[in-house]
Amino acid sequence: MIKEKSAEKPRARELGITFAGLVGANNAITDVPGVEVGYVTKVEGQNIRTGVTAILPRGKAEIGMPCAAAFYSLNGNGEMTGTIWIEESGTLSMPIMITNTHAVGKVHSGVVAWVVEHLPVVAAQWLLPVVAETWDGYLNEINHFSITEEDAKAAIDNAKPGPVEEGSVGGGTGMNCYQYKGGNGTSSRIVKYAEKDYTVGAFVQANFGSRAELTITGVSMADSKIPNPFSEHNWLEVDSAMITPPQGAGSVIVIIASDAPLLPNQCKALAKRVPLGLARTGTAGSHFSGDIFLAFSTANKGSFQSKFPSSNSDKSDYDISRSIPWGEMDSFYTATVQAVEEAVVNALVVNQDMEGRDGHKSYAITREFIESKFKKT
Repeated sequence: MIKEKSAEKPRARELGITFAGLVGANNAITDVPGVEVGYVTKVEGQNIRTGVTAILPRGKAEIGMPCAAAFYSLNGNGEMTGTIWIEESGTLSMPIMITNTHAVGKVHSGVVAWVVEHLPVVAAQWLLPVVAETWDGYLNEINHFSITEEDAKAAIDNAKPGPVEEGSVGGGTGMNCYQYKGGNGTSSRIVKYAEKDYTVGAFVQANFGSRAELTITGVSMADSKIPNPFSEHNWLEVDSAMITPPQGAGSVIVIIASDAPLLPNQCKALAKRVPLGLARTGTAGSHFSGDIFLAFSTANKGSFQSKFPSSNSDKSDYDISRSIPWGEMDSFYTATVQAVEEAVVNALVVNQDMEGRDGHKSYAITREFIESKFKKT
Protein backbone atom coordinates (compact mmCIF):
# COMPACT_ATOMS: atom_id res chain seq x y z
CA MET A 1 0.00 0.00 0.00
CA ILE A 2 1.00 3.64 -0.37
CA LYS A 3 1.56 5.66 2.73
CA GLU A 4 -0.41 8.87 3.07
CA LYS A 5 1.63 11.87 2.04
CA SER A 6 2.13 14.35 4.84
CA ALA A 7 1.70 18.01 4.02
CA GLU A 8 4.19 18.70 6.81
CA LYS A 9 7.00 16.53 5.45
CA PRO A 10 10.07 18.67 6.22
CA ARG A 11 12.57 19.81 3.64
CA ALA A 12 16.30 19.28 4.08
CA ARG A 13 17.04 22.50 5.96
CA GLU A 14 14.24 21.77 8.44
CA LEU A 15 16.02 18.51 9.30
CA GLY A 16 19.16 20.34 10.39
CA ILE A 17 21.10 19.96 7.12
CA THR A 18 23.14 23.08 6.40
CA PHE A 19 23.76 24.28 2.85
CA ALA A 20 25.81 27.23 1.66
CA GLY A 21 24.32 30.21 -0.11
CA LEU A 22 21.43 32.67 0.27
CA VAL A 23 18.08 31.20 -0.85
CA GLY A 24 15.04 32.89 -2.36
CA ALA A 25 11.63 33.31 -0.75
CA ASN A 26 10.42 29.80 -1.59
CA ASN A 27 13.82 28.16 -2.07
CA ALA A 28 12.46 26.99 -5.42
CA ILE A 29 12.85 27.49 -9.16
CA THR A 30 9.75 29.70 -9.00
CA ASP A 31 11.77 32.31 -7.12
CA VAL A 32 12.85 33.34 -10.62
CA PRO A 33 10.11 35.87 -11.53
CA GLY A 34 7.66 34.56 -14.10
CA VAL A 35 8.53 30.86 -13.76
CA GLU A 36 5.55 28.59 -13.12
CA VAL A 37 5.45 24.85 -12.28
CA GLY A 38 2.48 22.53 -12.72
CA TYR A 39 1.82 18.82 -12.20
CA VAL A 40 -0.46 15.98 -13.09
CA THR A 41 0.05 13.01 -10.78
CA LYS A 42 -1.40 9.61 -11.66
CA VAL A 43 -1.64 7.01 -8.90
CA GLU A 44 -4.21 4.46 -10.02
CA GLY A 45 -4.78 0.95 -8.70
CA GLN A 46 -1.70 -1.13 -7.96
CA ASN A 47 0.32 -0.52 -11.10
CA ILE A 48 0.11 3.13 -12.22
CA ARG A 49 2.61 5.47 -10.54
CA THR A 50 3.52 8.24 -12.98
CA GLY A 51 2.77 11.79 -14.07
CA VAL A 52 3.75 14.93 -15.94
CA THR A 53 5.59 18.09 -14.86
CA ALA A 54 5.32 21.42 -16.70
CA ILE A 55 7.84 24.23 -16.18
CA LEU A 56 6.89 27.48 -17.92
CA PRO A 57 9.82 29.91 -18.18
CA ARG A 58 7.61 32.99 -18.62
CA GLY A 59 4.27 31.63 -17.41
CA LYS A 60 1.28 30.64 -19.51
CA ALA A 61 0.64 34.12 -20.90
CA GLU A 62 4.04 34.35 -22.58
CA ILE A 63 4.50 30.90 -24.07
CA GLY A 64 6.15 31.62 -27.41
CA MET A 65 8.29 34.49 -26.08
CA PRO A 66 11.90 33.30 -26.43
CA CYS A 67 14.42 32.98 -23.62
CA ALA A 68 18.15 32.55 -24.06
CA ALA A 69 18.77 28.85 -23.42
CA ALA A 70 21.17 25.94 -23.78
CA PHE A 71 21.37 22.28 -22.84
CA TYR A 72 24.14 19.93 -21.80
CA SER A 73 24.22 16.14 -21.77
CA LEU A 74 26.55 14.50 -19.27
CA ASN A 75 25.42 11.06 -20.40
CA GLY A 76 23.03 10.71 -23.30
CA ASN A 77 21.17 7.56 -22.31
CA GLY A 78 17.90 9.49 -22.32
CA GLU A 79 15.73 11.95 -24.20
CA MET A 80 15.01 15.66 -24.25
CA THR A 81 13.19 16.78 -27.37
CA GLY A 82 13.63 20.22 -28.91
CA THR A 83 17.32 20.44 -28.11
CA ILE A 84 18.51 20.56 -31.73
CA TRP A 85 16.68 23.87 -32.20
CA ILE A 86 17.91 25.13 -28.83
CA GLU A 87 21.46 24.35 -29.91
CA GLU A 88 20.93 26.04 -33.28
CA SER A 89 19.14 29.20 -32.13
CA GLY A 90 20.19 29.53 -28.49
CA THR A 91 16.56 30.01 -27.55
CA LEU A 92 13.65 28.34 -25.77
CA SER A 93 10.04 29.48 -26.22
CA MET A 94 7.95 26.42 -25.32
CA PRO A 95 7.01 24.82 -21.99
CA ILE A 96 9.51 22.37 -20.51
CA MET A 97 7.79 19.05 -19.80
CA ILE A 98 9.17 16.09 -17.82
CA THR A 99 7.52 12.67 -17.71
CA ASN A 100 8.30 8.95 -18.02
CA THR A 101 10.32 7.46 -20.87
CA HIS A 102 7.43 5.95 -22.81
CA ALA A 103 5.17 9.02 -22.52
CA VAL A 104 7.35 11.49 -24.41
CA GLY A 105 5.27 11.31 -27.60
CA LYS A 106 1.91 11.87 -25.93
CA VAL A 107 3.24 14.77 -23.88
CA HIS A 108 4.82 16.34 -26.96
CA SER A 109 1.49 16.15 -28.80
CA GLY A 110 -0.32 17.51 -25.75
CA VAL A 111 1.86 20.62 -25.65
CA VAL A 112 1.21 21.29 -29.34
CA ALA A 113 -2.52 20.82 -28.78
CA TRP A 114 -2.49 23.23 -25.82
CA VAL A 115 -0.70 25.94 -27.81
CA VAL A 116 -3.00 25.47 -30.82
CA GLU A 117 -6.02 25.88 -28.54
CA HIS A 118 -4.82 28.79 -26.41
CA LEU A 119 -2.25 30.63 -28.55
CA PRO A 120 -3.15 30.08 -32.21
CA VAL A 121 -0.92 32.94 -33.36
CA VAL A 122 2.09 31.19 -31.79
CA ALA A 123 0.98 27.88 -33.33
CA ALA A 124 0.83 29.46 -36.81
CA GLN A 125 4.59 28.99 -37.17
CA TRP A 126 6.32 25.87 -35.86
CA LEU A 127 6.27 24.29 -32.41
CA LEU A 128 9.20 22.34 -31.01
CA PRO A 129 8.26 21.41 -27.43
CA VAL A 130 10.88 20.35 -24.91
CA VAL A 131 9.94 17.01 -23.36
CA ALA A 132 12.41 15.19 -21.12
CA GLU A 133 12.09 11.81 -19.42
CA THR A 134 13.33 9.39 -16.81
CA TRP A 135 12.30 5.74 -16.47
CA ASP A 136 9.75 4.83 -13.79
CA GLY A 137 9.20 1.20 -14.82
CA TYR A 138 10.11 -0.25 -11.42
CA LEU A 139 7.04 1.23 -9.70
CA ASN A 140 4.92 2.09 -12.73
CA GLU A 141 3.56 -0.17 -15.46
CA ILE A 142 5.27 1.99 -18.02
CA ASN A 143 3.99 -0.01 -21.00
CA HIS A 144 0.39 0.65 -20.00
CA PHE A 145 0.79 4.09 -21.66
CA SER A 146 -1.36 5.76 -19.04
CA ILE A 147 -0.16 9.30 -19.80
CA THR A 148 -2.36 11.12 -22.32
CA GLU A 149 -2.29 14.36 -24.26
CA GLU A 150 -4.92 15.66 -21.84
CA ASP A 151 -2.53 15.05 -18.93
CA ALA A 152 0.11 17.21 -20.61
CA LYS A 153 -2.42 19.97 -21.23
CA ALA A 154 -3.63 19.77 -17.63
CA ALA A 155 -0.07 20.05 -16.28
CA ILE A 156 0.32 23.32 -18.20
CA ASP A 157 -3.06 24.54 -16.94
CA ASN A 158 -2.00 23.68 -13.37
CA ALA A 159 1.25 25.64 -13.56
CA LYS A 160 1.58 28.45 -11.04
CA PRO A 161 4.22 30.56 -9.27
CA GLY A 162 5.03 30.28 -5.58
CA PRO A 163 5.90 27.22 -3.45
CA VAL A 164 6.59 24.02 -5.40
CA GLU A 165 5.46 20.62 -4.18
CA GLU A 166 8.31 18.11 -4.04
CA GLY A 167 8.75 14.36 -3.82
CA SER A 168 6.44 11.88 -5.55
CA VAL A 169 4.44 14.25 -7.73
CA GLY A 170 4.15 14.96 -11.44
CA GLY A 171 6.80 13.34 -13.59
CA GLY A 172 8.65 12.34 -10.43
CA THR A 173 5.81 10.19 -9.07
CA GLY A 174 7.34 6.79 -9.79
CA MET A 175 11.03 7.70 -9.63
CA ASN A 176 13.78 6.43 -7.32
CA CYS A 177 16.99 8.16 -6.30
CA TYR A 178 20.02 6.55 -4.67
CA GLN A 179 17.77 3.48 -4.32
CA TYR A 180 15.42 5.41 -2.06
CA LYS A 181 12.10 6.88 -3.12
CA GLY A 182 13.01 9.79 -5.35
CA GLY A 183 11.19 12.27 -7.54
CA ASN A 184 11.16 16.06 -7.72
CA GLY A 185 13.19 18.57 -5.79
CA THR A 186 13.96 22.26 -6.13
CA SER A 187 16.08 25.02 -4.62
CA SER A 188 17.27 28.54 -5.41
CA ARG A 189 20.10 30.95 -4.71
CA ILE A 190 20.38 34.73 -4.72
CA VAL A 191 23.36 36.24 -6.55
CA LYS A 192 24.22 39.91 -6.07
CA TYR A 193 25.65 41.77 -9.04
CA ALA A 194 25.81 45.52 -9.75
CA GLU A 195 23.66 46.34 -6.72
CA LYS A 196 20.93 44.00 -7.96
CA ASP A 197 19.76 40.64 -6.64
CA TYR A 198 19.43 37.96 -9.30
CA THR A 199 18.06 34.47 -8.74
CA VAL A 200 19.28 31.08 -9.92
CA GLY A 201 16.75 28.28 -9.47
CA ALA A 202 17.11 24.52 -9.95
CA PHE A 203 14.52 21.80 -10.47
CA VAL A 204 15.44 18.11 -10.59
CA GLN A 205 13.58 14.96 -11.55
CA ALA A 206 15.84 12.58 -9.63
CA ASN A 207 15.98 8.92 -10.66
CA PHE A 208 19.65 7.97 -10.31
CA GLY A 209 22.38 6.67 -8.02
CA SER A 210 23.06 3.77 -5.66
CA ARG A 211 22.83 3.57 -1.85
CA ALA A 212 26.59 3.26 -1.47
CA GLU A 213 27.15 6.54 -3.32
CA LEU A 214 24.79 8.85 -1.42
CA THR A 215 26.54 11.73 0.32
CA ILE A 216 24.76 14.68 1.93
CA THR A 217 26.84 17.82 2.53
CA GLY A 218 29.96 15.69 2.70
CA VAL A 219 28.51 13.06 5.05
CA SER A 220 28.42 9.49 3.72
CA MET A 221 24.99 7.87 4.04
CA ALA A 222 26.22 4.41 3.02
CA ASP A 223 25.51 2.77 6.40
CA SER A 224 21.73 2.92 6.03
CA LYS A 225 19.70 0.03 7.45
CA ILE A 226 16.58 1.03 5.51
CA PRO A 227 15.42 -1.88 3.30
CA ASN A 228 16.79 -1.80 -0.26
CA PRO A 229 14.77 -4.00 -2.63
CA PHE A 230 16.86 -2.84 -5.59
CA SER A 231 19.92 -4.72 -4.36
CA GLU A 232 18.16 -7.49 -2.46
CA HIS A 233 16.12 -8.87 -5.35
CA ASN A 234 16.83 -9.52 -9.03
CA TRP A 235 13.54 -7.82 -9.82
CA LEU A 236 14.01 -7.21 -13.56
CA GLU A 237 15.27 -10.75 -14.12
CA VAL A 238 12.20 -12.09 -12.33
CA ASP A 239 9.87 -9.78 -14.22
CA SER A 240 11.14 -10.16 -17.76
CA ALA A 241 14.04 -12.63 -17.89
CA MET A 242 16.42 -9.67 -18.32
CA ILE A 243 19.56 -9.11 -16.32
CA THR A 244 18.88 -6.70 -13.47
CA PRO A 245 20.52 -3.31 -14.17
CA PRO A 246 23.63 -2.36 -12.21
CA GLN A 247 23.27 -0.22 -9.12
CA GLY A 248 23.41 3.45 -10.01
CA ALA A 249 21.48 3.05 -13.26
CA GLY A 250 18.71 5.57 -13.81
CA SER A 251 18.45 9.16 -15.02
CA VAL A 252 18.25 12.74 -13.86
CA ILE A 253 16.79 15.78 -15.58
CA VAL A 254 17.81 19.18 -14.23
CA ILE A 255 16.35 22.54 -15.23
CA ILE A 256 18.19 25.75 -14.31
CA ALA A 257 16.41 29.11 -14.49
CA SER A 258 17.72 32.63 -13.89
CA ASP A 259 16.55 36.19 -14.30
CA ALA A 260 20.14 37.34 -14.76
CA PRO A 261 20.85 38.62 -18.29
CA LEU A 262 22.71 35.73 -19.89
CA LEU A 263 23.71 34.88 -23.42
CA PRO A 264 22.94 31.39 -24.75
CA ASN A 265 26.52 30.26 -24.30
CA GLN A 266 26.44 31.53 -20.72
CA CYS A 267 23.33 29.39 -20.19
CA LYS A 268 25.39 26.51 -21.57
CA ALA A 269 28.06 27.30 -18.98
CA LEU A 270 25.46 27.03 -16.19
CA ALA A 271 24.18 23.72 -17.58
CA LYS A 272 27.74 22.39 -17.59
CA ARG A 273 28.03 23.14 -13.85
CA VAL A 274 25.01 20.94 -12.99
CA PRO A 275 27.14 17.73 -12.77
CA LEU A 276 29.23 19.37 -10.05
CA GLY A 277 26.12 19.79 -7.91
CA LEU A 278 25.04 16.21 -8.59
CA ALA A 279 28.52 14.94 -7.74
CA ARG A 280 28.29 16.57 -4.31
CA THR A 281 25.49 14.10 -3.58
CA GLY A 282 27.74 11.17 -4.48
CA THR A 283 26.98 10.05 -8.02
CA ALA A 284 29.75 9.23 -10.47
CA GLY A 285 27.32 9.17 -13.42
CA SER A 286 26.32 5.75 -14.68
CA HIS A 287 26.56 4.62 -18.30
CA PHE A 288 22.95 3.51 -17.85
CA SER A 289 21.77 6.95 -16.74
CA GLY A 290 20.37 9.71 -18.96
CA ASP A 291 21.75 12.88 -17.37
CA ILE A 292 20.49 15.86 -19.38
CA PHE A 293 20.35 19.48 -18.25
CA LEU A 294 18.74 22.65 -19.58
CA ALA A 295 19.38 26.25 -18.50
CA PHE A 296 17.53 29.40 -19.51
CA SER A 297 17.45 33.12 -18.75
CA THR A 298 14.23 35.13 -18.58
CA ALA A 299 16.06 38.45 -19.04
CA ASN A 300 16.24 40.39 -22.31
CA LYS A 301 12.54 39.96 -23.03
CA GLY A 302 11.82 40.59 -26.69
CA SER A 303 15.28 39.57 -27.88
CA PHE A 304 16.25 36.30 -29.60
CA GLN A 305 13.16 36.31 -31.85
CA SER A 306 12.86 33.95 -34.82
CA LYS A 307 9.71 35.29 -36.45
CA PHE A 308 9.14 35.19 -40.18
CA PRO A 309 10.36 38.44 -41.74
CA SER A 310 7.65 40.89 -42.71
CA SER A 311 7.62 42.90 -45.91
CA ASN A 312 6.87 45.91 -43.71
CA SER A 313 9.67 45.29 -41.22
CA ASP A 314 12.27 47.95 -40.63
CA LYS A 315 15.53 46.49 -41.90
CA SER A 316 17.42 48.91 -39.67
CA ASP A 317 16.15 47.16 -36.50
CA TYR A 318 18.61 45.16 -34.43
CA ASP A 319 18.17 42.57 -31.71
CA ILE A 320 19.53 44.22 -28.57
CA SER A 321 20.42 42.40 -25.36
CA ARG A 322 22.80 42.77 -22.46
CA SER A 323 24.63 40.17 -20.45
CA ILE A 324 26.63 39.57 -17.31
CA PRO A 325 30.34 39.97 -18.15
CA TRP A 326 32.03 36.61 -18.53
CA GLY A 327 34.52 37.55 -15.85
CA GLU A 328 31.65 37.89 -13.36
CA MET A 329 30.06 34.48 -13.99
CA ASP A 330 31.71 32.55 -11.16
CA SER A 331 29.10 33.48 -8.56
CA PHE A 332 26.37 32.21 -10.89
CA TYR A 333 28.26 28.93 -11.31
CA THR A 334 28.50 28.58 -7.54
CA ALA A 335 24.77 29.28 -7.16
CA THR A 336 23.97 26.60 -9.74
CA VAL A 337 26.07 23.97 -8.01
CA GLN A 338 24.62 24.80 -4.59
CA ALA A 339 21.00 24.82 -5.79
CA VAL A 340 21.34 21.50 -7.63
CA GLU A 341 22.85 19.79 -4.60
CA GLU A 342 20.07 20.97 -2.30
CA ALA A 343 17.34 20.17 -4.83
CA VAL A 344 18.45 16.52 -4.97
CA VAL A 345 18.44 16.23 -1.19
CA ASN A 346 14.97 17.80 -1.03
CA ALA A 347 13.72 15.25 -3.56
CA LEU A 348 14.87 12.50 -1.19
CA VAL A 349 13.73 13.82 2.18
CA VAL A 350 10.35 15.22 1.12
CA ASN A 351 9.06 11.78 0.27
CA GLN A 352 7.35 8.62 1.53
CA ASP A 353 7.46 4.87 0.96
CA MET A 354 5.67 3.69 -2.16
CA GLU A 355 4.43 0.33 -3.38
CA GLY A 356 3.75 0.00 -7.08
CA ARG A 357 3.42 -2.46 -9.90
CA ASP A 358 3.58 -6.14 -9.07
CA GLY A 359 4.17 -5.27 -5.42
CA HIS A 360 7.50 -3.53 -6.01
CA LYS A 361 8.47 -1.35 -3.06
CA SER A 362 10.61 1.75 -2.76
CA TYR A 363 11.49 3.07 0.69
CA ALA A 364 12.00 6.72 1.52
CA ILE A 365 15.03 7.85 3.45
CA THR A 366 13.77 8.34 6.99
CA ARG A 367 13.80 11.40 9.19
CA GLU A 368 15.39 9.32 11.96
CA PHE A 369 18.31 8.31 9.73
CA ILE A 370 18.86 11.90 8.60
CA GLU A 371 18.73 13.25 12.12
CA SER A 372 21.16 10.57 13.33
CA LYS A 373 23.69 11.98 10.88
CA PHE A 374 23.01 15.66 11.45
CA LYS A 375 22.38 15.99 15.16
CA LYS A 376 22.94 19.48 16.44
CA THR A 377 25.65 19.54 19.09
